[in-house]
Amino acid sequence: MACLVGLLSGGCDSDLLEPTPFAESTSASFWRNAGDAIAAANAMYTPLATHDLFGHNENVFDNSSDDLYRAGDHGYEEAMENFTLDASNAGVRVGWKPKYEVINRANTVLINVPNIEGMDAGLQNRILGEAHFLRAFAYWRLAVIYGGVPLILEQNAIDGEFNVPKSSLAEIQGQIESDLIAAVGLLPDTHANEDLGRPNKGAANGLLAKLYLYQDNFASTITAGEQVINGPYPLASNYRDNFVPATENNPEVLFAIQGEENWRPIWHYFYSYPRPWGGWDFHEPTQNMVDEYEAGDLRFENSIWKAGDMVDRGEIGVSEFTSDLSNTGYSQNKYANFKADGNVNGDQNINVLRVADVYLLVAEAKIRKDGAGAGDAEINAVRGRVGLPPVSNAGMPELIHERRVELLGENQRHQDLMRWDKAGIVDIVQIYGEDRGQFDPPRVFEKPKHYYFPIPQQEIDLSNGVLIQNEGY
Repeated sequence: MACLVGLLSGGCDSDLLEPTPFAESTSASFWRNAGDAIAAANAMYTPLATHDLFGHNENVFDNSSDDLYRAGDHGYEEAMENFTLDASNAGVRVGWKPKYEVINRANTVLINVPNIEGMDAGLQNRILGEAHFLRAFAYWRLAVIYGGVPLILEQNAIDGEFNVPKSSLAEIQGQIESDLIAAVGLLPDTHANEDLGRPNKGAANGLLAKLYLYQDNFASTITAGEQVINGPYPLASNYRDNFVPATENNPEVLFAIQGEENWRPIWHYFYSYPRPWGGWDFHEPTQNMVDEYEAGDLRFENSIWKAGDMVDRGEIGVSEFTSDLSNTGYSQNKYANFKADGNVNGDQNINVLRVADVYLLVAEAKIRKDGAGAGDAEINAVRGRVGLPPVSNAGMPELIHERRVELLGENQRHQDLMRWDKAGIVDIVQIYGEDRGQFDPPRVFEKPKHYYFPIPQQEIDLSNGVLIQNEGY
C-alpha cells in the first residue's frame, strides 16, 4: 500500500514502471521448473471456457445456418442470424480478445519452456505440442470467422509488436498448418486419465485434415485424416457417449473444452434446456433440420427433443416434452443431462472435434477427388454406429446429409455450407433465401460479403487504422 501511495505521488523505485521484457526468463520468479511449465500450459486453456468463447458465444456463429433458430432474447444473435449485423455487433466482438489471449499464452510457452533446464523431455515436448495446437486452433477459429487477421508470433511478443496489419488468409492458414505439423511431432498418441482433455496427436491430425479440406487439398486431407482413422481413436460404440459427462472424454472425442460444475462450468450447456426445466433454451432446431433425419436414426433422439418424448429428470421424475416448451416445438438435448436431484448437470464438456467428423472429412475428400462411391467406407462407418443401413455409391448429397445429422449443434453447418457454395456444390443464397415459416424465414446472404463476419470495430479503432475492415462492412 505504501508503494501504491508512492506511485500516485511520484515516489517509489522507478524500476516498477519498467516491466521485465516479455521473453526474458525470470528464473527467480517463474519458468524455473516443470511445475511452472505445467501451470503455464494449463493457463492456455482458461480463455476457451469463458462465456465469450465456448462458454456460449463461439457457438452462436452457427445460428446463421439453416439448422437452428436463435430463440433467445439477445439482439446481437438475431442480427447475426439474419445477416443484418455490422462491425459493432457484440457476437463478433467479444470473442476476438480471448482468442488472442490464447495465442499470447501459447507464444509465452513457446518462448520460455525450451529454456527450462532439467525438464523431462517427454513432458517438455507435450507442453510445446499443446502450445502449437492451441495457437493453431485459435487462428483456425479467427480465420473461419474473419478471414485474414493479424498474425502475432513469438518474435512479435519478444519485440512488443502487437499492433500489426492483417495477414492474408493464406498466410494465416500457412501458420496453422505449420503449428499443427509441429504439434503432430510433439504430442503423444494418447493421454493417461489425468491428462484427458489435452489435445493428442489425433487432434492435431484431425484439425490438419479439416484445414486441408477447406483449402480443397483433397490428397492431404485424406493423408492426415487417415492418421486419425487408423490410429487409437475408435468411434464410441454408443453415439450418446460423446455427450454424457461420465463418458464424454472417450477416444472419439479428439478435442473438447473441458467443463465441470464446481470447477469450471461451461455455460453453453445451459442454453439447451427448456426454460420451464431450468435452462434458457436458445438455438432451437428448425423443422427443416428435424425433417433431415431418416427414420430409425438414433442420432435424432440423442440430439433433439420432440413432442411426446418422455424425459427422465431424476428425482423430479419423468416429464413429457410438449411442443409449447420451445418456440419451434423442438429443443436440442445433445448437451442436456440431469443430475439425480433433478437439476441440470453442469459437468458438461463442449465438443470441438470428433473422430466421426474426421471420417466425414475424409469421405468428402475422396468423393470430390475420385467421384461418387469413393467415400462409402467412411460414411458407412459413421452410419453403422447408429444402426443405419449402408449407402452405396454415395456422392456429395449423401455426404452433406450425413454431416448435417451427425454434427447438429457442433458449430459446423454454416461453415460447411459456405465452403460448399464456394466450390459450386450448393447455392447458399437459395438455401438461406427459402421461406420455411416463422422460425426459418428467408434471409439475404450477400456474396462475398457474408463469407466472413466483420472485424470488430473496436479493434479497428484501437489499432489507429492499422486494421482494415473486411469487404462490404
